Amino acid sequence: MLECALLFAFGDVIRTLTFLCVFKSYEQPSVMHNIYIWPYYESVAMMKKRMLKLLFELMKNAKRSDREIAKIIGVSQPTITRMRQRLEKTAIVDYTVIPDWTELGFEIMAMTLVKAKGSPEATKTAKKWAMNNPNVVFAAGGEGMGMDYALISFHNNYSDYSSFIDNLKTEWAENLQDLQSFLMTTGEDRTVKPLSLKYLEKAWEETS
Repeated sequence: MLECALLFAFGDVIRTLTFLCVFKSYEQPSVMHNIYIWPYYESVAMMKKRMLKLLFELMKNAKRSDREIAKIIGVSQPTITRMRQRLEKTAIVDYTVIPDWTELGFEIMAMTLVKAKGSPEATKTAKKWAMNNPNVVFAAGGEGMGMDYALISFHNNYSDYSSFIDNLKTEWAENLQDLQSFLMTTGEDRTVKPLSLKYLEKAWEETS
């Protein structure tokens, strides 16, 4: 029995959790209970920490090879490959890059706040319009400043943004109650902190 427990202790997370469930089903846990259980909690915690570390490393620079990341985290390349595949199923929505917006011709990054009628029709209209508009990179419902939705979009210039707003007003029509905007230039001169996800690792470490 002890040999079986030790084999499970060094298995992967799935076998670990399975063994714990079986072990807890025993009617009379023995003195060995804590000896069996401890390695499992330790291995699960270690796996979670490594998975998060890998996720943050990919957020910093996803173009690096699994071999490069394996050296940073301190595990083998095949292990990183398996971990990455798990993350792609559970925690990674997409791989992308953050470009130099001015090189693409986008001089304005806009945050547009919208107040709409609180009806299913208004919600359906907002989602459809945002999904079909290529300038919008993020949109979500929320609360604050008396508004219901926030949109983040990129535009070549103010004329382009003005056309964007005119289209929004036309498409939302009677569902639109109020609209406010905040425009940011994408050039380096007025950028206080460049857009990046790499900062989140430190924020997570400070709150965990």
